[in-house]
Amino acid sequence: MTAQAKAPSLRLARRKAANGLMWGGAVLATLAALVPLGLILYYVAAQGISSLNLAFFTQLPKPVGESGGGMANAVVGSLILVGLASLVGLPIGLLGGIYLAEFGNNRLGWAIRFAADVLSGVPSIVIGMFVLALVVIPMHGVSAVAGGCALGLMMVPIAMRTTEELVRLVPMSLREGSLALGATHWRTIVKVVMQAAKGGVITGVLLAIARIAGEAAPILFTAGSTQWWNLKVTQGPMSSLPVQIYLYAGSPFEEWHRQAWAAALVLVTMVLLLSIAARYATRGRMRLVR
Repeated sequence: MTAQAKAPSLRLARRKAANGLMWGGAVLATLAALVPLGLILYYVAAQGISSLNLAFFTQLPKPVGESGGGMANAVVGSLILVGLASLVGLPIGLLGGIYLAEFGNNRLGWAIRFAADVLSGVPSIVIGMFVLALVVIPMHGVSAVAGGCALGLMMVPIAMRTTEELVRLVPMSLREGSLALGATHWRTIVKVVMQAAKGGVITGVLLAIARIAGEAAPILFTAGSTQWWNLKVTQGPMSSLPVQIYLYAGSPFEEWHRQAWAAALVLVTMVLLLSIAARYATRGRMRLVR
């Protein structure tokens, strides 16, 4: 075989070797990311499953020295705080994202994007201190409203930037077709653009909720913690799973450690379900025209 005939075979062999090397590197990188996640999930489940029962969701925490009890108040409190945070953060984030995508090609839009990026990098404890000065002190005490404001501020940049990117992906031809048929700009945004980007926007909302579900630092400053029921959102401390985990894990009592592991398992399961729902929304409802 001549040198000219061998050259294509050598090039093909090199390409196959490079392809195999890159494929193997991608597999190793994937395993490097998945193995720690799997170990964390396994360890939390192994430690917390023994203390997870019906009483955990229906009973209040027991005093020190008594076994049993649960964290019903913390479970309900977490749901209330996340709900209040969604009422605060999602409208601002979604409307801000729509504005940036449709009208944000100016200095104001650049300033809003910069502020959102900075806010997304601010430590959560700093946000808690900010809401402490802005809401807690004027209200003369911690409350679920203050906790919802702190968590809502953390949701704003995530929802805003995700909404902006997904709305920008909607083809301009859809907007032009709607406007050509006589629809106003706002109706085009609501009826055409947001319908096309609905799946991606839902994904951003779920990811924002998952982001704040496990935050304890801002809640310590704003909503506090209590061992009893408190369904008044405007006054008094309200318990939550992240804060209960923080308090119980640092205690010297073994029973509280078991309760903390059970709460961690519930919290991780909630975040995992939200992440799976976000993936499903992206896969099943995203209808962007390419």
